[in-house]
Amino acid sequence: MARFDRRTFLKGTGAALGGLAFGTGAGVASASGDAERFLVDLRQVDRSALPDDATVVHDISEIDALVVRGDPDAVPSGTAVVPDVAVFQDDAGPAAEHAGPSANGADNHNFDGPASNAELQWDKRVQDVENLTDKPGNGRVVHDTTEGEGTRIAVVDSGVYDAHPDLEAVVNEDLSENFTTDGYDFRPNGAGSHGTHVAGTIAATNDNDGEAGGVLGTAPKTEIVALRVFSGVSGATGDTIAALVDAANKGCDAANISLGYPRPYIDPAEYPWLLLVREMYRRAAEYARENDMVIVNSAGNGALDMDREGVLSLPTEVEGIFGVSATGPIGYGWGDKHDDNEEKWLTGNRLEEPTTQPANYTNYGSAVDVSAGGGNYDPEALASGQAKWYYDLVFSTTVTTYYEDGPDEDDTGDKPSEIVDTEPSYGWKAGTSMAAPQVSGAVALVRSLRPDASAAEVEDLIRETASQPEEGERYHGAGHLDLEALVKAASRGA
Repeated sequence: MARFDRRTFLKGTGAALGGLAFGTGAGVASASGDAERFLVDLRQVDRSALPDDATVVHDISEIDALVVRGDPDAVPSGTAVVPDVAVFQDDAGPAAEHAGPSANGADNHNFDGPASNAELQWDKRVQDVENLTDKPGNGRVVHDTTEGEGTRIAVVDSGVYDAHPDLEAVVNEDLSENFTTDGYDFRPNGAGSHGTHVAGTIAATNDNDGEAGGVLGTAPKTEIVALRVFSGVSGATGDTIAALVDAANKGCDAANISLGYPRPYIDPAEYPWLLLVREMYRRAAEYARENDMVIVNSAGNGALDMDREGVLSLPTEVEGIFGVSATGPIGYGWGDKHDDNEEKWLTGNRLEEPTTQPANYTNYGSAVDVSAGGGNYDPEALASGQAKWYYDLVFSTTVTTYYEDGPDEDDTGDKPSEIVDTEPSYGWKAGTSMAAPQVSGAVALVRSLRPDASAAEVEDLIRETASQPEEGERYHGAGHLDLEALVKAASRGA
């Protein structure tokens, strides 16, 4: 397999892996075109200073903040008011996703028995989460100890399609909520599959009784609270921070966020509003820890050195937020001479890169707490048409949205035509967005064994039990997530 240099590759692909760019100046003010939404720091300006015609969108009094619509120039504020800047789903771009089969059952792989969706879950297999299908070696697995019973995880994202057969009875409808102003509920409603994919990685139950079966999450007995902050690929900072505080108020053990501010918005000297945005996230993280909730965030997908001078990668670099970088294999299940031998196919003996290999897009640096499986891909294999390049991505639950003019094949959720149908499905995605929910699921496993553990204690246990691959702290922080070691350690203190 041809190798590639990370920087050479990124130079060739440009912004595709750096996230979706948005405008400068007044254009950064809103995710929805409303340039008059802004954040107010109530520690610097009194609430009474708001003009009478201002509308409070979110009252986040717990952290002394407001999200307001109105004229920001009418508030005598100094640095206490900044635009409610856009935030974007943190995935690795359109090249790092691939549509999968319908949840109604379809062949995925053909060797010595019926095809199974779970056979494509390298991320769960390598962690010995469960004896999926007839994996060789039926030893003890993580789920023999715990499946995350009695825990609750918030998915702060694009919504969760709770009608998926692997997510039915997983989502708490009463606690789930829409934090955008689009008028819909917590479900995707055309906002794409990002949140549904994340929820499946955390909590899918493998309950699909179709021919191809289902997929399994790290903690299938946890409860998901879907807090939607995206209407399409973008959302607003204020909605996100309000959702994080809400998750803490609702007793969630972790809040999973997979979002960020793409280049060029990384330099506080050029974009001073970053500093107040960081402060708002810091307060939200502090409030979360006071309520024993862990905030888990994807590290970002710009192959960015977050330790470089002049770089502030939000919200990963905020104190109190648990940052996760992405790893993934190259060559998983690609086929060739062992395609009809399940044991050799599943044990991954043809991998060109191990599952702990840092993904070609992942951000890195001291803000990374641990790494986890987020998917990887070989650009040359993709360019050459290698049939199964996407098997190295993370396979999970998705939803296919059908519009008047056809399905939303690029999963952006921003097509102008009317939605006519939705269908549960499966698909592959890669990104630090896919790595973060591996850790959020791990939080559920720990809390099911140690319900009284503080957020700091849970985080410390994840770090202490992580294994360190050869690339070291720069890419893996304290190490690579190790569920077997984590659950074993958590059991000793249960």
